[in-house]
Amino acid sequence: MAVKLRLTRMGAKKRPTYRIVATDSRRPRDGEYLELIGTYSPVGECEVKINEELALKWLNTGAVPTDTVRNLFSKEGIMKKFADSKKKGN
Repeated sequence: MAVKLRLTRMGAKKRPTYRIVATDSRRPRDGEYLELIGTYSPVGECEVKINEELALKWLNTGAVPTDTVRNLFSKEGIMKKFADSKKKGN
């Protein structure tokens, strides 16, 4: 099973909010997911809440983030911590 970290759209029309989820890549965008990692609200003040432990857990198990999720993780410093943990492991 190929696991991806991606966004699931929530919220009203023209007022989106997104959940950052770990899901099987074959599932539809707004379908069932394995685990909720965080939320992202781009409307108004951009608000990002990410559970760092869960994000690192999924990255370490081989989940592939989409481009948008990778950018959000980079802004929060999660991708740097993931890269550092891989360097320490070698």
